Amino acid sequence: QVQLVESGGGLVQAGGSLRLSCAASGRTFSSYVMGWFRQAPGKEREFVAAITRGGNRNYADSVKGRFTISRDNAKNTVYLEMNSLKPEDTAVYFCAARVGTTPAMGVSLYDYWGQGTQVTVSA
Repeated sequence: QVQLVESGGGLVQAGGSLRLSCAASGRTFSSYVMGWFRQAPGKEREFVAAITRGGNRNYADSVKGRFTISRDNAKNTVYLEMNSLKPEDTAVYFCAARVGTTPAMGVSLYDYWGQGTQVTVSA
């Protein structure tokens, strides 16, 4: 139905920036709410950011002011621009999609998931 592929992860120094991309295929991209989640070893998967087809955004308090989520419906792609990165941002980052109208935060509310991309921030 919907396939999601993340890219752009890597190793950066604290204070640096990185942009993640998520390419969608299989269904009309603009029909879905898109989200970013992350999971560090030994921790539960947590919400990072979400964006509706109309551009309504929601962010976790831990990344607000540093990260920006955006989408390009013509390219079927969602982005996560990460600035002022901290070591505690280190995690596997997942792209997700759901049928809905609000930028939901709950992991269980999303229907489709990418494979994840590793982001490592060194001190």
